[in-house]
Amino acid sequence: MVWHMWLKTRKIGTVQVTSLTDGQFRLDGGAMFGTVPKVLWNKLTPADELNRIALRINPLLVQMHGKNILIETGMWEGDAKFQSMFDLRRDSTVFDGLKAVGLDRTDIDLVINTHLHFDHAGRNVLEGVPAFPHARYVVQKQELEDAHHRHERNRASYYTEQYVEPIEQAGLFDVVDGDTELMSGLRVVQIPGHNLGQQAVILESEGEMLVYTADLLPTLVHAPYPYVMGYDLYPVTTLETRKKFFPEWFEKKAILAPPHDPDHAFGRLTRNPKGGFLAEPT
Repeated sequence: MVWHMWLKTRKIGTVQVTSLTDGQFRLDGGAMFGTVPKVLWNKLTPADELNRIALRINPLLVQMHGKNILIETGMWEGDAKFQSMFDLRRDSTVFDGLKAVGLDRTDIDLVINTHLHFDHAGRNVLEGVPAFPHARYVVQKQELEDAHHRHERNRASYYTEQYVEPIEQAGLFDVVDGDTELMSGLRVVQIPGHNLGQQAVILESEGEMLVYTADLLPTLVHAPYPYVMGYDLYPVTTLETRKKFFPEWFEKKAILAPPHDPDHAFGRLTRNPKGGFLAEPT
């Protein structure tokens, strides 16, 4: 897949949203599907010879109330070893995507970090300074605390010195504590499980809803309730959070924007004949 085929723009009510990309990468398939046997998940997303599955980094640009809002910033660059481990391929970047829609990184007014893992917030910083210097960066209080108090289970997910501390030093973080309305029609809600401080972003306009799901739903094929990642620190909490929000998102016919689907920018929940939900592209 080449980048110009990936850039996708649509309207949610009167609000324009554009799915961008910051490249492709791979993660271990077993870790991505937790207790689900490979004989099941490999049919949905085949693994390579190292048992890794293809994923994509999918930031989302929201343009509303005269503001340019970026949900997620992209993946940390890392070194050669990091790039090889994750098979990171920059077929395009979030900066290329902004340029394609007539924007520069200095045009971004607000960045929303769903959480501070390297594959979501890694582009907060470019060459040691804030990549979006005119933006405020929204993050949950719990998540910022966890990024500074790493332990053996989550340490590999945070490169705090690289893309968190420079934002703090510049005084650009807006720290929220719990569900928060950011502006009319745009809010963040807590979706714990993957970690405690993860947040989803909900956009509502003219009776339509879009949800940027963060890693509660990393790809569309993860929609069945048991398809919980082994990376989740609190997998039972993930299951509870899914059961809280998925029925609401289904009833409201919400458009879902998953952060790592390699093929689809947007989707929608459907009923699973076996119970719970599936998801299909839209």
